[in-house]
Amino acid sequence: MDDFGAGSFGKFQHPEITAKGESRARVALTNPKTLWFNTGTLCNITCENCYIESSPSNDRLVYLTADEVTGYLDQLAERGWEVTEIGFTGGEPFMNPEILEMTRRALARGYEVLILTNAMQPMMRKTMRAGLQVLAREYGEKLTLRVSLDHWSSRLHDLERGAGSYERTLEGMRWLRDAGIRMAVAGRTVWGETEAEARAGYAALFAREGFAVNASRPGEMVLFPEMDIRAEVPEITTACWGILGKDPSEVMCASSRMVVKRKGAARPAVVACTLLPYEAEFEMGETLAEAEGDVALNHPHCAKFCVLGGASCSG
Repeated sequence: MDDFGAGSFGKFQHPEITAKGESRARVALTNPKTLWFNTGTLCNITCENCYIESSPSNDRLVYLTADEVTGYLDQLAERGWEVTEIGFTGGEPFMNPEILEMTRRALARGYEVLILTNAMQPMMRKTMRAGLQVLAREYGEKLTLRVSLDHWSSRLHDLERGAGSYERTLEGMRWLRDAGIRMAVAGRTVWGETEAEARAGYAALFAREGFAVNASRPGEMVLFPEMDIRAEVPEITTACWGILGKDPSEVMCASSRMVVKRKGAARPAVVACTLLPYEAEFEMGETLAEAEGDVALNHPHCAKFCVLGGASCSG
């Protein structure tokens, strides 16, 4: 630790100590269960509050290739990480032309695969639908598509994702239902309703549509808090674990890492967290060996989303 004193810098600025001079909490990779791949930040839509700012023009993270994914799957075996799940996120993963091959390679090694999608036009292209049906026949419930449905009502969902997006997403979900492909759903908790009210709304929708998603199970129906970088949140100190009654192993960076490829980079890199793909201080290196170090909780998302909000991107 250097000799920075309390009050000499602001919140979330020093990796080791908080603005009050207390020891910042850190999280070790104690139980690696999920390896995420960001397939690229391009998306078919622009959402009002996308934490990664995905859009039809954002290519800050470029498309990964299936061979690059294979390289990290090889490293998983070499390092002995007991990962059970491979996750693909974006952007919209179905914008990446190699998403089906990436998925196949992960499934073929015995991993469960989770793909995050808006279930709209990219997923609904003929080649994608045909490929998903083949994978579902071969690997069954090893494959799950988690659909972003920000609210159970069309009015609030469309407020976030644009007019008509709710119905287009439901069309994709109906196709997944009819194709027998396992679904989960991700929503938001920013609409001024209790969690019980939100889950009841989703449950009614799923019942009407015949979607095999249990809205009362957090692994099937995930509700995420809004991630507003401007919100005032406390820094997490080493003392917080005891105060909050929380174990560091419960925080997402104790069990996962994410692979990204930056525009102009020769090779992919590994970052500590799915929520912080752009911040240089959360990039850990190009290999999984380098990514085995611990993570300083030096960002508002660490506090609000992971520690205080208790959220996780995995099921």
